[in-house]
Amino acid sequence: MPSVCFYFQVHQPMRIKRYSIFDIGRERNYFVGGEGKTNNEMILNKVSGKCYIPTNRTILGLLQKYPDFKVSYSLSGVFLDQLLEFAPDVLKSFQDLVDTGQVELLNETYYHSLSFLYSKEEFREQVRSHKKIIKDLFGVTPRVFRNTELIYNNDIAREVENLGYVGILAEGADHVLGWKSPNFLYRPKGTDNIKLLLKNYRLSDDIAFRFGSKDWKDYPLTADKFASWVSGHNGSGNTINLFMDYETFGEHQWEDTGIFNFLSALPGEVLKNPDNNFKTPSELIRDFDTVGELDVPQYMSWADIERDLSAWRSNDMQHEALTAVYELERAVLASGDEVLQKDWRRLLTSDHFYYMCTKWFADGDVHKYFSPYETPYDAFISFMNVLKDMKIRLSESEKQKEHSVPIKKMYAQT
Repeated sequence: MPSVCFYFQVHQPMRIKRYSIFDIGRERNYFVGGEGKTNNEMILNKVSGKCYIPTNRTILGLLQKYPDFKVSYSLSGVFLDQLLEFAPDVLKSFQDLVDTGQVELLNETYYHSLSFLYSKEEFREQVRSHKKIIKDLFGVTPRVFRNTELIYNNDIAREVENLGYVGILAEGADHVLGWKSPNFLYRPKGTDNIKLLLKNYRLSDDIAFRFGSKDWKDYPLTADKFASWVSGHNGSGNTINLFMDYETFGEHQWEDTGIFNFLSALPGEVLKNPDNNFKTPSELIRDFDTVGELDVPQYMSWADIERDLSAWRSNDMQHEALTAVYELERAVLASGDEVLQKDWRRLLTSDHFYYMCTKWFADGDVHKYFSPYETPYDAFISFMNVLKDMKIRLSESEKQKEHSVPIKKMYAQT
């Protein structure tokens, strides 16, 4: 009896507008305004109209129609910040979904960052911050974790278990699984209680990437066809984990592909088989034991063909940018300047380094599709120019501190 577990990543970065050398020392609104693909408010409104509003409406209707239908989301903190500022109606539509009791929210890094790779303390702080905003906005406390872009290895699993989580999500990569199936729960090597849920990338990608492709041998993908593939796993797994970007619906797969009709019909088709059901990640963890240990010493992710870190760390530009931004951590935090700290943390979002990727062929096309810049080099230049300005702000902040000390002493003496 396979339980279908739908998990959707919902994230929009704060993109850096085109920031030239002439802006250094003069323009401090790195993420505000901009034109075209760098205008964050415009992009959020566009994606909300194409994806978030119609998909949330569809999902809500399905949850009301089918009490056994369940879904789960991770909503990045930087995405929620933008909803609070630009689209409170969209935030309300997510809150309505959670209020059904059939939706689980997961925890992640607030700024959708690569922080575990560079600063464990920053990682922990972002996890704490994300847990808080989920509690504040939705009234729930997540018990399952998913790291940015499903970046995962044994060390991350141990850290997440130490933070009190009962489960963690990861990619079901072939080079890690070997002969094993992603349709079971595993125990991460070196942990005691946390359980690992793995993405069935073939079935997930049939929806997320291949759905609208007329060159695909299984085109067109209908709900009854997909449900038959799910049912075909009866006896060969406990769960079918369908993990994907929420923007699959309406943004990556446009409405005219029939993606919303497919989504509307899918739960009913899956549930026609009495052996099938839907579960959230926490329900899978509660109901199924692990079938063995999974050892993942090297980092893996759900990005690109390699399913590793190369989407963000495959060239000198990316390494230089990542090293430079994390080198500012101690000075930024010591400054006590909350605006500066927020800007710095927005620079940690993984998307900035994704835009700098210089891969070719299919992966390169995907990177280009998501990037707001003409070239990876433009992304790097804007990012590094912002860092130069941030260093000026740090210097100014330090001077202000030095000038404030005599004043404080003077008042202390009177």
